[in-house]
Amino acid sequence: MQYSVFGSILTIGAMVGAMMSGRIADYTGRRGTMGFSEMFCIIGWLAIAFSKASWLLDVGRLLLGYGMGLLSYVVPIYVAEITPKNLRGAFTTAHQLMICCGASMTFLIGAFVSWRILAIIGTIPCLLQLLGLFVIPESPRWLAKIGRWKECEAALQRLRGENADISDEAAEIKDYTETLQQHSEAGIFELFQWKYAHSLVVGVGLMVLQQFGGVNGIAFYASSIFVSAGFSGTVGTIAMVVVQVPLTALGVVLMDISGRRPLMMISAAGTCLGCFLVALSFLSQGLHKWMEFSPFLALVGVLIYIGSFALGIGGIPWVIMSEIFPINMKGSAGSLVTVVNWLGSWIVSYTFNFIMDWSSAGTFFIFSFICGITVLFVWKLVPETKGRTLEEIQASMNPFTAE
Repeated sequence: MQYSVFGSILTIGAMVGAMMSGRIADYTGRRGTMGFSEMFCIIGWLAIAFSKASWLLDVGRLLLGYGMGLLSYVVPIYVAEITPKNLRGAFTTAHQLMICCGASMTFLIGAFVSWRILAIIGTIPCLLQLLGLFVIPESPRWLAKIGRWKECEAALQRLRGENADISDEAAEIKDYTETLQQHSEAGIFELFQWKYAHSLVVGVGLMVLQQFGGVNGIAFYASSIFVSAGFSGTVGTIAMVVVQVPLTALGVVLMDISGRRPLMMISAAGTCLGCFLVALSFLSQGLHKWMEFSPFLALVGVLIYIGSFALGIGGIPWVIMSEIFPINMKGSAGSLVTVVNWLGSWIVSYTFNFIMDWSSAGTFFIFSFICGITVLFVWKLVPETKGRTLEEIQASMNPFTAE
């Protein structure tokens, strides 16, 4: 029970952080929010590293989760707001690639050092980001939103280069921001209006389907899945890391070439196939057939799932989330969407062992079905945002003239 609490309390902290993330990012700016979150992460890591009781371990995990909840919202928002439209997808997805690389590095380091040393090492990236915040510019769109036009143009010029012509981009940001100023900052309940329905359905729907496709259950319990299927947990976990990093990198490269929708549909179809193969592996074991092949079928299924998830459905929903809401809605909408993601993460990771006890094959058939629905959802409802400015996307999805 203590182990389960320690594992799941991080997602509770992340939900709290996510609920507050939008307002904090709108009030203190994108840079300020990142600095604020890193302070919580550092304190959380140190609480774990120097804990003498289980409750302090839980406090440390809770604080880490809070910091992660803030970061999971503000980083993709910041990146989307500072990058040119032709590179926005790749840069935003690079966030997911860095998470993937960081997790893989943690697994690798954790195999050789104690957990206390690992927690101390965890403070290093936090300190690096804190120092880095002193040299990066604030988001030009946030500066425009609060009326600091000269600083907005200076930040934009710094981001695009000294000799770049920023006049058209600055004018577009200014026009769009002035239009938005006719509308007050939206609260959470104002989101549920018909004119925002499309953005809300897409943003929330992608996060629900991403999580209920089973990613956290599979990632958290990969080793036990391999063992249950009769395969080596260590070999399977190493194979997952080997597959995940290059395919996440490939997704970053393809993001602004293929577009968001095709990559997400291929990715979701791959996760559907992967879960289906794992389900067949457990089903064949239950029927005592193909016993010599079923462990390899489970390995192949999990690797296809992890690779496909890394290729698109892992990162693209965060890109889409950062693109589809107008700036006066981003605080409330971003908080809601991020809370939904972390809530889904907690539900899946907490219940995974229970439904695996009920039926291992049934668990993965359910995940496969949800991944299949994701393909249809993207095909029918998710717009292509590649090569369009944030202002163009939001004007097409959330016209201010709509009643």
